[in-house]
Amino acid sequence: MKNISFKDFQLEESIERALDSMGYKQPTEVQQKAIPLLLSNKDVIVKASTGSGKTAAYGIPLCEHIDWLENKPQAIVLTPTRELAAQVKEDLINIGRLKRIKAAAVYGKQPFAKQKLELSQKCHIVVGTPGRVLDHIQKGTLSIEKIRYAVIDEADEMLNMGFIDQVGEIMDALPKQRVTMLFSATFSDDIKQLGETFLDSPESIDIEDTPLAKPRIVHEGYLTEEEQKLTLLRDVTTVEGADSCMIFCRTQEQVDRLFEKLAEWDYSCGKIHGGMYQEDRFDVMNQFKRGEFRYLAATDVAARGIDIEEISHVINYDFPHEKEAYVHRAGRTGRAGKMGKAISFITPHERDLLAETQEYAGVSVLIKKAPEKEEVEAARDSFERNMFETEWKKDKGAELNHDIMKLFFNGGKKKKLRAVDFVGTIAKLDGVNAEDIGIITIEDQASFVEILNGKGPYVLQAMKKTTVKGKRLKVYEAFDR
Repeated sequence: MKNISFKDFQLEESIERALDSMGYKQPTEVQQKAIPLLLSNKDVIVKASTGSGKTAAYGIPLCEHIDWLENKPQAIVLTPTRELAAQVKEDLINIGRLKRIKAAAVYGKQPFAKQKLELSQKCHIVVGTPGRVLDHIQKGTLSIEKIRYAVIDEADEMLNMGFIDQVGEIMDALPKQRVTMLFSATFSDDIKQLGETFLDSPESIDIEDTPLAKPRIVHEGYLTEEEQKLTLLRDVTTVEGADSCMIFCRTQEQVDRLFEKLAEWDYSCGKIHGGMYQEDRFDVMNQFKRGEFRYLAATDVAARGIDIEEISHVINYDFPHEKEAYVHRAGRTGRAGKMGKAISFITPHERDLLAETQEYAGVSVLIKKAPEKEEVEAARDSFERNMFETEWKKDKGAELNHDIMKLFFNGGKKKKLRAVDFVGTIAKLDGVNAEDIGIITIEDQASFVEILNGKGPYVLQAMKKTTVKGKRLKVYEAFDR
């Protein structure tokens, strides 16, 4: 991997500043290979595992190419799950925040009307699950005439979850003159066929040295009977003393049972699975990211959108029956140059599956004996002492957002207010210009305006004494809803 920086890509100054604030120093291998091609408007098909930096690999070129003056969507990103869609939207907004790029996430189990309203305003990038994106296209609530870029993220999961037909309908509906990008953790024959179908003479990028095969992830396994798993889990977690650990189960019911047992043991824990309300799942994800608890019991699908650099351990409480799932699970640890450990519980009938998975993932799982009683007891005091010591984790966009204040105004479309009305008013304040105004969102009864460059407190006070389009509005600092 070459020793280059993001400055070598000659990006817009606003994007360079955003990346620097987010702590992006040196591009990862997939970023070094993909970004120049995408900046040159080449179709690409990329094999890159979870944790390789693939979101930024396509997100940076997307934000660079966006024409801010164009109000209609110019890019679509398709993801297999709602959680991943929400995470990708957040990443794109952070990368493009100083360029004032607006991204919307659309997915099921969220009000269609609310999404329709958001899509009717200025929106540069749409991120979503195939079903809901297709729904918006068919109903005419998502304009696709200006789409110049399309991303199929985690294409292998799209296949596994049966979404490829919907993806095909979306691709067929989009303008033919576009750049298409396909990202997958695996390169099966089906994935290659997708590339031939949806992409035009694509460049192929294969990050062969996957995060799983690198020394920073240790792969260990324990042979156990099903009924012995709980005892083994308690002993292993005590000895390991994980800072942040995901425990994967095969079913929602198993996640619920395991969470109850972890709580009974007084573990600092949470759970996430597809049977939970969407808002509850987002809350749990954000709490885990912030380090509010150490152990997260999860199913594969529900955990797809969790992007955390500091996960120290992954435990396969139920060994995955799909080899690709092992790659995705284990790839959640050992990220951003940190060490990690993937631990698997293997029942007798799963030994052949273990051998197949090791060959597929290119890793060697060290089979260990269960911890001895003396070893567990020796580790218990330290384990219990550290359990509830909270180490708050820094969000990628925390530094970037430090100088940004979002303002709430109690007027929107119903009062015939437009984004240009707020820009015209705020830019007339002494010491403020259009470059200090970020993303503006107009709703029916309210409007939200981001003020950049640390000028938020001043604008907040000034707008309390200023009218917008002749209307006196209440204005407050807004917080994420």
